[in-house]
Amino acid sequence: MLSKYIAAIDMGTNSFHLVVAELKKKDSFKIIDREREIIRLGSHKGEVLNLISKEEISKSIEVIRRFKQLASYYNAPVRAVATSAVREAFNRNDFITEVQENTGVHVEIIDGHKEANLIYIGAKKALEISDKRVLCIDIGGGSTEFVLGDNSHPVFAESVKIGAVRLSRKYFQGYILFSDHINECSSYIEDEIASNKNICLNEHIELAVGSSGTIQSVASMINYLRNGAMIKSMNGFSFTDEEFFKVAEIVLNKRTPRERLTIGGLEAKRADIIPAGVLILKKIFEMFKLKSMTVSEYALREGIILDMIANKDLYLK
Repeated sequence: MLSKYIAAIDMGTNSFHLVVAELKKKDSFKIIDREREIIRLGSHKGEVLNLISKEEISKSIEVIRRFKQLASYYNAPVRAVATSAVREAFNRNDFITEVQENTGVHVEIIDGHKEANLIYIGAKKALEISDKRVLCIDIGGGSTEFVLGDNSHPVFAESVKIGAVRLSRKYFQGYILFSDHINECSSYIEDEIASNKNICLNEHIELAVGSSGTIQSVASMINYLRNGAMIKSMNGFSFTDEEFFKVAEIVLNKRTPRERLTIGGLEAKRADIIPAGVLILKKIFEMFKLKSMTVSEYALREGIILDMIANKDLYLK
């Protein structure tokens, strides 16, 4: 008999997420519990995410153990997926072994293509966009995923090594902004996107969809400018290019994390890395000539849930 509940752990570069889902009829689900922990893997090594320290492994074990305990409360099978920082670390096998030995949770490392596809699966569920030609963007800590979907079929699904944590370390020492570093970072982002020949910049796009922390933070700041208050859910929230560029200017004019704490709608824990994330999104708006973007609250972890449901025999024994 299949469990009534399943759980997914998304082990990102900036944070770990857990979602617990209740299975419904017709292969649908409802999120009934979730947890998040900020944990920046490879944080001692600059922008090159090639080593996970002993301290970071210990912290990861602590977080995964807590996540597993919550999943066990629901008797939910757990699938844990690791992305950019773990797949780039030369000690990734040691990391996986230590996590499994200390928590009982097997960590699955996925490549950027798989990550992009799972994000697209999650976004399709959140916004019901299967009948549209959609560009999905997910800005993470270590990488940014690009998916162009046409009537539910991916035209391309690519991952580029530009993320809010990675670029903050590379260009903004102490998370302090200088105009020349902003320009250098912006040029680097453009070069990295343009160098991926599978990403087509001139495709017809009916809808641009954005997911994960940077884009939800941008949407939250825009909403605050509009309404002077926070809203509980950003799913389906849309903003224009003009609104985004206004917020980008506000963020990039705040030189230090302390100054950025004054921006309405911005989560305090993201005040340090938000400029790099904004620069990535700004360049994406410019290069793809986007006029608006709609937020999906579902991303990788919900895509994992849907993939588990689709592959019951493999994941839900």
